[in-house]
Amino acid sequence: MSISTVAPYGSWKSPITADLLLGGSVNLSQPRLDGDDVYWLEGRPAERGRQVVVRRAADGTTADVTPPGFNARTRVHEYGGGDYAVHDGVVTFANDADQRLYVQRPGQAPQPLTAESQSRYADMQIDAARGRLLAVREDHSGPGEAVNSLVAIALDDGAIITLAAGNDFYSSPRLSPDGRRLAWLTWNHPNMPWDGTELWLAELDGDGMPRDARRVAGGPAESIFQPEWSPPGAGDGGALHFVSDRSGWWNLYRLGDDGTGADVPPERLYAMAAEFGQPQWVFGLSTYAFLNADTIICTYTVDGRRFMALLDTLSGQLRPLDVAHAGTMLDAAGGWAVYVGASPTAAAAVVRLDLSGGRLGAVEVLRHSTEFAVDEAYLSIAEPVEFPTEGGLTAHGYFYAPRNRDYAAPAGELPPLIVTSHGGPTSATTGDLSLSRQYWTSRGFAILDVNYGGSTGYGRAYRERLADNWGVVDVDDCINGARRLVEQGRVDGERLIIRGGSAGGYTTLRAITAHRVFKAAASYYGISDAEALAKDTHKFESRYSDKLIGPYPARRDLYVKRSPLHVANDCSAALILFQGLEDKVVPPDQSEAMFIAARNKELPVAYVAFEGEGHGFRQAANIKRAMENELYFYGRVFGFEPGEPLEPVEIENLP
Repeated sequence: MSISTVAPYGSWKSPITADLLLGGSVNLSQPRLDGDDVYWLEGRPAERGRQVVVRRAADGTTADVTPPGFNARTRVHEYGGGDYAVHDGVVTFANDADQRLYVQRPGQAPQPLTAESQSRYADMQIDAARGRLLAVREDHSGPGEAVNSLVAIALDDGAIITLAAGNDFYSSPRLSPDGRRLAWLTWNHPNMPWDGTELWLAELDGDGMPRDARRVAGGPAESIFQPEWSPPGAGDGGALHFVSDRSGWWNLYRLGDDGTGADVPPERLYAMAAEFGQPQWVFGLSTYAFLNADTIICTYTVDGRRFMALLDTLSGQLRPLDVAHAGTMLDAAGGWAVYVGASPTAAAAVVRLDLSGGRLGAVEVLRHSTEFAVDEAYLSIAEPVEFPTEGGLTAHGYFYAPRNRDYAAPAGELPPLIVTSHGGPTSATTGDLSLSRQYWTSRGFAILDVNYGGSTGYGRAYRERLADNWGVVDVDDCINGARRLVEQGRVDGERLIIRGGSAGGYTTLRAITAHRVFKAAASYYGISDAEALAKDTHKFESRYSDKLIGPYPARRDLYVKRSPLHVANDCSAALILFQGLEDKVVPPDQSEAMFIAARNKELPVAYVAFEGEGHGFRQAANIKRAMENELYFYGRVFGFEPGEPLEPVEIENLP
């Protein structure tokens, strides 16, 4: 039995280095089945964040589809998603550099489909019978904000016709299996898709144009997610299914039919205090798929934890699946399902699940997100925690204790705690394995990853706790979670850190300007001026803060009061800021202004900016530098020596 080295928390040497973590790592998304082939997207930090369409053939060989020089990424809503479609081996994708659509046939180079313009396209579906592509278009050619619509694009000459327009946003064009009906989602300012969306349905005439379009579900206070058609059953062309939170939980529904073709009220397929949907931050999300006309494979969340099951739509029975990798981004066909799955001990992977006959539930991992295998003796496993917060309510999160088989802390020493606030803020963290979290825990830090009020995975009421209270509820929950761990004697109350990106960066900055709990903070492209964000951001989020803070400019007083920049003189913690200089969501001047204010107050502060990065870092060299700069910063602030040599970062006002 090896004897552990005794060393202070934070100074432990770990095999989980930034180089190893990023060297063989990719981001996986959007798996698709096309006959016997499986496709997915890989985001590669080692290739400056380039997204590549990858194909695994029926014989088990895997190869890139999109060649070097192409980056399969759309910028619709800035966050993208739904970046490609595939049918009979023909791939259509959006290219990041010019935002044009390209068609790539087997064995050929990509050919442009759409003309050079100021339009972007996403959420594509092939209408094979009509030789066209259905998509969301975002047109930036006119004055004011972009114009969104649903369009059809001819695959032979790129001719475009508009199918639906007039509302602020569209998503999820879904063609029925018989090609006779089209469903889609739409919503308007100030709603976000998790606030209220409408599900529309139309017949398609001989020219493929919608007629008799009508709203069949949804409204300003009901969120609809992922319309999907079942395969044809006996004598029908497929039934329209969707996820709705009309009960307070995102549950699965089927649109009724009285036999005459008339719409009848939707039928809930399975009543459960669980979330079968997700916030639509990106296009192309999928939490369920059809194995046949009467069987759905689905993923759902209970108390922030993800599960998978089969749902029999005739009997209403839900049968849980015992799978090591629970996942999302589901697609299914021919008795197979593919998805991106993970677990507390396994990083994300593209998984194929056999749901046919005698091999029910057999799992095959097609692609791991990392080639770096970690000894479990270095892994900290997520511990779901609940803790009391303001108003007699309960908040949620995941606690990770420090863990490294090679080290032990000096007797009586408690670990520093990093409180992490996720982005969105309408989003959630999970307990799945993240090597970037293990980077910290294996060096002797504890982590509390908070699903503050406003997070998804706990029902609509929990999600709506943040309404009018952004910068208050999220901050209170982070503070109360940290205090709870201090009271339990699990962490050092004098070494509390808070960090977060985007909206999580805002929570971070609010926490250190409105309270005096945290000693250090790291903001990644965080919002420091809520008023500036309300006046200068992209269309998708331009009215988001109406629900989170209040209508602008009518409640300008709240925007000023809750902007960390306006109360920067109250800043109470050492601060490091990271920012992409091409960020269109949170412009660089937000971080720059906060840096100047903290420097003028003579607080220890550092600012690290990256050329060529937007909202979220994609390039391996920049991700590595940010991680190591942050560790170096904490070492200087708290007076410990990290276990490996690190590139110094300039820290102003450090005694």
